[in-house]
Amino acid sequence: MSFSDLIYPFEWIVAWILYGWHTLFTTLGIPSASGVAWTLSIVGLVVVMRAAMIPLFVRQIHASRRMQLIQPEMQKIQAKYKDKKDPDSRQAMTQETMDLYKRTGTNPFSSCLPILLQSPFFFGLFRVLNGLKKISDGTTDPIGPISRKLAGEAEASTFFGAQLSDRFIGANSLTVQIVTVVLIIAMSASTFTTQRQLMMKNMPASALDNPFAKQQKMLLYLMPIFFAISGVNFPIGVLLYWLTTNVWSMCQQFYVIRNMPAPGSQAEKAMQERRRKKGKPVEEFTVKGLDKPTDEAEAPKPSGQRVQPSRNKKKKGAAAKPATKATAKPAKAPSATTDPKPQTDN
Repeated sequence: MSFSDLIYPFEWIVAWILYGWHTLFTTLGIPSASGVAWTLSIVGLVVVMRAAMIPLFVRQIHASRRMQLIQPEMQKIQAKYKDKKDPDSRQAMTQETMDLYKRTGTNPFSSCLPILLQSPFFFGLFRVLNGLKKISDGTTDPIGPISRKLAGEAEASTFFGAQLSDRFIGANSLTVQIVTVVLIIAMSASTFTTQRQLMMKNMPASALDNPFAKQQKMLLYLMPIFFAISGVNFPIGVLLYWLTTNVWSMCQQFYVIRNMPAPGSQAEKAMQERRRKKGKPVEEFTVKGLDKPTDEAEAPKPSGQRVQPSRNKKKKGAAAKPATKATAKPAKAPSATTDPKPQTDN
């Protein structure tokens, strides 16, 4: 199965969402072939996709908070096996880490789910916009409800004078290049703002020195370069989608930092202070199972339950021992080596 076959269902879904929003805007009186209708349809696509992923985003937030709280335990495990490179030690370290994840209900991959699920739709939109000209020319078949007529309208629609299907590389006008550069700068600025407020306000001081925080800081400055390199290859419609989802992420992150801050961060202290001023109770986020020992065999409760019955049994056995001997002695049968004299007394 080729990549085109795998991505086609997402192209079909993207086409239907675009068509739905476009129909709504044209019903409201916006011309069908205008760039406004198709630009707002792309924005609507982002709204639908990100709204559908809100439950996953909530899981991502809880997973991120748990990951930050279990960092001290993770560092203890890493320090324990720091100088041990043999396979058994590495396996033991992995096992203890997985046990920590299991008993605290932490899934390190939950934070990646929104990005992973969004990627197919991103490529689906790219292929829809990239194939508009071929659909309008009749070279390829329509995608879902995007007929030849609608494909021609979308192909000819413009955003500040640049067609939605145009890209920086191969552009025939300066307008396309200017619009592309402006969109890339806006994308970079929104991503930089989102990551910076995450690191400055929503990360505890202890978490700023771990490898994950260093990677985040590196990405903070590498993302603009990534956008500049990749953005020149994407159609303007895809850049609009990218910018809109970045703005959504920035606003969403602002809400989360204010209302669901990470434990030990400046944002959490600010939230607690606001709650105190309003006379509301201050609650701290805790992770169930974090206070349990790593090795369940070291827990005192099971060992106490096993020892206590054995002690009682010994005491009862000691008290019953003399009575058992007294009653059992007369009934004892003679052995084969017993003196035969008592047997002839009768």
